Parts: sequence; C-alpha cells; structure tokens
Amino acid sequence: MAIVPDFRIREYAINQKMIDPFIDKQVRNGVISYGLSSYGYDIRVADEFKIFTNVNSAIVDPKQFDPRSMVDFKGDICVIPPNSFALAKTIEYFRIPRNILTICVGKSTYARCGIIVNVTPFEPEWEGFVTLEISNTTPLPARIYANEGIAQVLFFESDQPCEISYADRKGKYQKQSDIMLPRL
Repeated sequence: MAIVPDFRIREYAINQKMIDPFIDKQVRNGVISYGLSSYGYDIRVADEFKIFTNVNSAIVDPKQFDPRSMVDFKGDICVIPPNSFALAKTIEYFRIPRNILTICVGKSTYARCGIIVNVTPFEPEWEGFVTLEISNTTPLPARIYANEGIAQVLFFESDQPCEISYADRKGKYQKQSDIMLPRL
C-alpha cells in the first residue's frame, strides 16, 4: 500500500468522480485552505451542523443515541460550546475506488486552537458525504467556518483490490447524504 500523490488523486477525481466537486489546486486566499495538496485533499465543511447539548440526556450511548441530544444549525459560522462537539458534513461527495483506502486528519489551523476533527477511514467502495465530528476541547466557545477547509484526506492505493469492499458488506453509512447519527 502506498500513499497517492497529487497527480494520481487528480486522475481518480476526474476519471472516476472520486471527489465531487473537485478543486484542482489549493485555495487559501483569506480562508482556511481547501482543495488538492501534494499528497492529499483538503475537504470543506458544509453549512449544516448538529451541535451537541446535554439538556435532554445524562448519558451518551452509541447503541441508543438520543437524537434530542443534538440541535440543528445552518449558517456560515457555527459556534461549538466549550468542551462539546458538533457533527457536520463535507461539501464534497466521495466515491472511493475498490483499491483505495483513506485516512482523514484535522487541519493544523483548527488543531492549534484546540479544535479536533475526527473522521473514520473511507473504506474501499464507500460512497457519500462525510460525517465529521468536530470537538472543541477548550473551555471557551469555538468558531467553525462553513465552506472552508476542515480536514485533510490522505489516500492509500493498494496493488490489488480488496476481496470484500464496504459496498459488498452493505455498510450502514453507504451513500449518506445528510449528517448521520450513530447506528447499530
């Protein structure tokens, strides 16, 4: 397995619609950067968020997550309360080829402010908008800027395709179009 350089990411994005919309260069003029980078792609966060609140529940249970624990918000700037988190989705829609696996890491601009982005790997043949978990680890409210960079996706290419892909397994988050809460 090898990391995929920019020219190969471009080929996959254009020929297989792996990233849509695809920005062929890094955009950084007055915004938190997004678009194609040397060995990855900086994704953008959309303007839809689900902000965690503990008003209705005392326990967070991934097997029985209470949707009332989230408050919907739409706007250009999302404020995440201290020591809390929000869920969001990407602007980009992904179609991961059968021989590709990704890892996603937060951007340093946010990390340096105590804002951590958590995203699980995009498995071979996973498809959809990415649900992002954005944690504010600080004791102060934190701003997230919609339509700007939030995290970087690194692509790894295998010499051969996997035996069983996410699509073959009929993964529970396949082709998600909205922000998805935990499922069993």
